[in-house]
Amino acid sequence: MLELIVISTLNGVLFGMLLFLMASGLTVIFSMLGVLNFAHTSFYMLGAFFGFQISRWFGFWPALFIAPVLAGLIGAAVERYGLRHVHKNGHVAELLFTFGLAFAIEEIVQIIWGKSPVDFRVPPSLDFPAFTIFSTNYPAYKMFMLLVSIGIFVVLLITLKRTRIGMIVQAALSHPHMVGHLGHNVGHIFMMVFGVGTALAAVAGVIAGPALVTQSNMAGLLGPILFVVVVVGGLGSLPGAFIASLLIGLLQTFAVSMNGSLAGMFGPLSPDYASTWLSDIWNVTVAQIAPILPYMLLVLILAFRPMGLLGTRES
Repeated sequence: MLELIVISTLNGVLFGMLLFLMASGLTVIFSMLGVLNFAHTSFYMLGAFFGFQISRWFGFWPALFIAPVLAGLIGAAVERYGLRHVHKNGHVAELLFTFGLAFAIEEIVQIIWGKSPVDFRVPPSLDFPAFTIFSTNYPAYKMFMLLVSIGIFVVLLITLKRTRIGMIVQAALSHPHMVGHLGHNVGHIFMMVFGVGTALAAVAGVIAGPALVTQSNMAGLLGPILFVVVVVGGLGSLPGAFIASLLIGLLQTFAVSMNGSLAGMFGPLSPDYASTWLSDIWNVTVAQIAPILPYMLLVLILAFRPMGLLGTRES
C-alpha cells in the first residue's frame, strides 16, 4: 500500500507539472489577449514532433533546446501576423482563428509524419532506473521530466516576480497604454510572451514525447483537460493554474491506480440491493471513471466557485 501511494504521488506530481508547463503559457496568453488559445496544445504536439525529428539528426539533448525555440518562433509569428490582425474583430474571431489553426497544424503534422505513432525513444543516457521503491524501479527519465518541470516553474516564477522584464510584462498585461507611454513596444512584448508561452508547451512536448505516445492526435487528447486546469485554477491566475495542475494530476493518477469498485467504496449500497442496471454501475471500478473525474471537478467548481480556485470576479 505504501509503495502504491509513493509511486502514485510521484506520477501524479509529474503529470501535474507537465500540465502546468502548458497551462502556464495558456494562462499568460489569456491574461495578455483575453482569449483562450485553442491551438495551444498543438504547439505541445509540434514540440514533440520537432523533438523527435531533431533527435534523429543531432540527438536528444540538442532537440531539447532547438525544438522549443522553433515552436516559440512559430508562435511569435502567429501572434504578429495572425492574432494581432484578428484581434480588432473581437473575441469570436480570435477563437475561430485559433480553432482553425489547431486543425491546420494537425493536418500539417499528418502530412509530414503520418497518422501512426513515431518511434520517439528515451535517450540512452537516461534509460536506467533512478531508484527502487520496495520492488518497483522508478525510471530515471521520469525523474528528469519532473526536475525539468520544477526547474522551469521556478525560473518562470522568479522571472515574473523578481526581474525587470517580468515587471514590464506584468504591467503590459494590465496597463498596456501606460507601458507604451513609458517607451516600451507593447506589440513586441505581446509577441514575446505569446512565443514564450508556446515554447513552454513545446518543452512539455519534447520531454513527454519519449515517455508518452507521440502521434498526430496527441493535441486533441490533451486539449480538453488543459482547459479544465485553466478554468479550475482561475482564468488568468498563474498560481491557480499551478495548484489546479497538481490537483488534477494527483486526482487522476490515484484514481487510475485504484482497482476497487464503487460498491466496495460505499459499502451498504452494494449490487445485491440494487436493480440490474444499477448493479452494473456499482460494479464499475474507480480506475474506469478516472478520465471523467477532472470534468466532474470542473462542474463542481463552476457550480460553487465560477471564478476558479484563485481567480477573481471582474467587477
